[in-house]
Amino acid sequence: MGIRLAPSRASARKQRIIAGMLAGSAIALVPSAALAQDNDADASIVDDDQDNVIMVTGIRSSLQSALNEKRNADSLIEIIQAEDIGKLPDQNLAEVLENITGVQITRTAGIGTGVQIRGTNDNLVLINGVKTVATGTGRGGLNFEDVNSAIIGAVEVIKAPTAANIEGSVGGTVNLRTIRPLELNDRLLSFRAQGEYSELSNSVKPRLSANFGNVLEAGDGEIGFVISGSYTEQEGTSFRPRVDRDNLIGAGQAVTAAGAAGPNFPFLNIQFLNQELENFEFETINVAGTLEWAPSTNLKFFADIIYKDQERRQDSSRVQGSGVSAVDTVNVPDGFETVTFGALDGLDLGSIEAALFGTIQPNLAQDDDDPNLRFSSDTGARVTETELYRLGTEFTTGRFTTQIEVSRSTSDTANPNLSTTLNFINPNPLTPLDGTSNDNSVPFIYDLRGGALTFGIDFNSPFAPTIAQLLDPNNTVLDAVTNSNNMTENEEDAFRIDTTLDLDGVLGFITSVDAGYRYNDTSTEFTQLRSTFGTGAIANSPSGSVLAGLIVPGPDNFDEADGRTLAFRNFVVIDPDQAFSDRDNVIAALQAALDATPGGQAAIANGGRLLADIDPNSSGNLGASFRIEEETHALYAQANFEAGPVRGNVGFRWVDTSVDSFGNEIANGVASPVTAGGSYSEFMPRINVIAELSDDLFLRASFTEDINRPDFDDLSLSVSFPTGPNNAVSLGNPNLAPETVQSYDASLEWYFAPSSLVSVGFFHKDRTNLFVTQVEDAFEDPVTGFRDITDPCEQGGIFNPVPDRNVLSDVPGNGLCVPLQTIINDSANTTQTGIEVSFQYDLSQFEDALGFASGFGIIANYTWQDFGGGEATQTASGRGQQIFEAINPNVPDPVEAVQGLLDFSENAYNITLYYEKYGLSARARYTWRDAFRTLDTAGGASLNSTLGFPVVTDSRGQLNASVVYDVTDYLSIGVEGVNLTKSDISQFCVNDDALLCFQGLPDRRLTFGATVRF
Repeated sequence: MGIRLAPSRASARKQRIIAGMLAGSAIALVPSAALAQDNDADASIVDDDQDNVIMVTGIRSSLQSALNEKRNADSLIEIIQAEDIGKLPDQNLAEVLENITGVQITRTAGIGTGVQIRGTNDNLVLINGVKTVATGTGRGGLNFEDVNSAIIGAVEVIKAPTAANIEGSVGGTVNLRTIRPLELNDRLLSFRAQGEYSELSNSVKPRLSANFGNVLEAGDGEIGFVISGSYTEQEGTSFRPRVDRDNLIGAGQAVTAAGAAGPNFPFLNIQFLNQELENFEFETINVAGTLEWAPSTNLKFFADIIYKDQERRQDSSRVQGSGVSAVDTVNVPDGFETVTFGALDGLDLGSIEAALFGTIQPNLAQDDDDPNLRFSSDTGARVTETELYRLGTEFTTGRFTTQIEVSRSTSDTANPNLSTTLNFINPNPLTPLDGTSNDNSVPFIYDLRGGALTFGIDFNSPFAPTIAQLLDPNNTVLDAVTNSNNMTENEEDAFRIDTTLDLDGVLGFITSVDAGYRYNDTSTEFTQLRSTFGTGAIANSPSGSVLAGLIVPGPDNFDEADGRTLAFRNFVVIDPDQAFSDRDNVIAALQAALDATPGGQAAIANGGRLLADIDPNSSGNLGASFRIEEETHALYAQANFEAGPVRGNVGFRWVDTSVDSFGNEIANGVASPVTAGGSYSEFMPRINVIAELSDDLFLRASFTEDINRPDFDDLSLSVSFPTGPNNAVSLGNPNLAPETVQSYDASLEWYFAPSSLVSVGFFHKDRTNLFVTQVEDAFEDPVTGFRDITDPCEQGGIFNPVPDRNVLSDVPGNGLCVPLQTIINDSANTTQTGIEVSFQYDLSQFEDALGFASGFGIIANYTWQDFGGGEATQTASGRGQQIFEAINPNVPDPVEAVQGLLDFSENAYNITLYYEKYGLSARARYTWRDAFRTLDTAGGASLNSTLGFPVVTDSRGQLNASVVYDVTDYLSIGVEGVNLTKSDISQFCVNDDALLCFQGLPDRRLTFGATVRF
């Protein structure tokens, strides 16, 4: 297949574009399903003055084409092009982008889902230049895991925008490009079938994709079309154990389980154990269609349609060892480790001993029903339908070229969820029921040595239940139910007109002038549809005996990731398959069981139910629902210049934005509508200069300004109450101002050989009004650990009527004070500075000398970043403050630290080694990123349970590889492996390598299949 490049608009650029096609390759990528070539793998190029046909084949030719775009771009961009249509490297767009210098990704259950460009998540995602909308209430656009790379022809990352580029990005703008039909030189017809094996899920899922396109003569012009489609199933599993060691025990305040005196030093004992198994199943349909009609060389019409339908199903389980703190003073650990917390903003926090291994035995004299065991099943989904429509025309009249375009992007998402928790009632004769609590004492054993958070039932204890008892539904009671189906509807309608006046040969070094206008109308509407039930009283808790048809054994393979011997392997949960596929009947059964309890009968007598039906008009749902409407007008103008070896552009973008927020205020159970609105304007200069120091050496420099608008939910006037007693309640802030970003870029690029590049780049960003999180902690009594259970929480936090109080109060029931969280603008400026280095080289030019070895190549990049400034701080939680004061009574009250950027790694690199020759294409890519702070934690942990500060994910590397072989000219077969070494994840509280809090044990995935081309 060949690609025909349309004639360039500006004649001054024509020779540069054609000559640059021989420049070499772009960035670190080798397609995983590569169409390997033999000795003639380099591009064949035909320079025809009439239609500028350039034929490109093979992997290196796609790299050359991508690098040519980078070399000849009028700003700083990075390009990944598919070696053949629908054959980008890697299976998912997040994993594709990981190839690019300055880009890191985060993963969910081992699958790439989040993308950070230059250390930030605040980026835009476009398709063919059209802004996409998010699946939730954020700003970034579509989720990367939602798009199969098979329908994308190229990906560009714009790091230094021109005036014409849409505003709203901090790190960069990702533009996904589908193939343009009139660039086709031959008919396109291909089909790919693959299977993906997930090791921890022990499943094989299909991946199918096809592409068809052609160009036909239509009178004196041409009409072309391309249709690309894919159907993908995928399953990802990750094990995420969590251990909270934040219960401070003073010197001499504890005894062993046998009654012997404890240590004469303070230490941290176990507060909570949580064994989480994340399992996600993806089913995705992607369709992309493009029609282009050029009646003449000066006129073109185009239409794009993108359709995406994805269901991301969650089938996860959690086994919790709760109520541990109630018996901590009578369970001294058998072994300790010294935890050094390091420093925060120059304050040395010091060291303390922490529990390392031991057992936790019930002590009925201390507490008659703790510690306890709970089994949770989290069954939910994100069901999203996304559509993008783009319609426009481009025409040239004399020296004027004009493009007019209208577009519409929509995303409708439903989040059905049915999550349940069962409490285990230990039938061991030594643990009799007290008649009021639905908990019953269970002994635990833990061993945290070797950096592994391992724990389970202590079967050697006289209090231990048997395996048969753990798997008997009769020994459980229903403790909590969340039934919800929240809805989010996002849409954006846009109109834009872009004009170019060709001034080549008219105004000296000014080659052209660009100007344009863009209007967009954006809205997001979130509707909460939720009903919850939670109890700490046995009278409200139906026995598992009446739910026997719904209760099944939980997963027993928690050891398969790392071979651990300690784990919760024997437990039961509400059947997630039934909860998902027969949701209505499962809810009906749960409601019937609750109705039959004494508490259920009392609720019915009072006109209610323990688990109410979902009511969109209930005060709780109305109070959490909101709508945001936003309208923008943007104008830009830009002069493009070229004088000898220097070229570039200078211009500005001006945007006016108005925002209206609609929500509901709840007073005495009655909802009243509330609104807020505002507007702002921003003027953003943008300058890009490129100097061609020699034929192969380029210097780039840019100064650009941009804005980052707050997420829609951060502007909402509504309040949603989470179900966990430690989860913060988030309040929106409609007074948030947009963040402004000034960026300085400079890079030196040396194209020292064919298909080769060395580049060094520097960037610096000044950021104003950075969005930062503020948390007001709920007060806990330092002696009892109890919280206030009455509104209005005078000592801190906010009253949440939903959660079970559990061990946070000696009064059973629901409702207590919890942390309060909101977003504000940092009042001080912040900065980001970084250096990016990339290198690419292959040996194809030495075919005669090296023979088979000339098929080898290497691609590598490295990024260093630093973040500074700011004055908004995060403060230690109540428990965190107690710990720091126990180490050093002279620490400030509270201990606090200036917030940094989340998901920000100081260092990152990746190296790709590849081989392509004799029909064989192979690659191995190792990606490494430094430690970073994040709110992505195991088991729903909040800032309150991580001592008040985001956790630190330790540095980690991952190895991916692929091998593809051309059986014939039309058939290729191959296999790709992801996370081949099963690299795990460690997360620490407060600082890296401090207190180990969480682990992540992700999947290893293998994809195998074949591609047929006609």
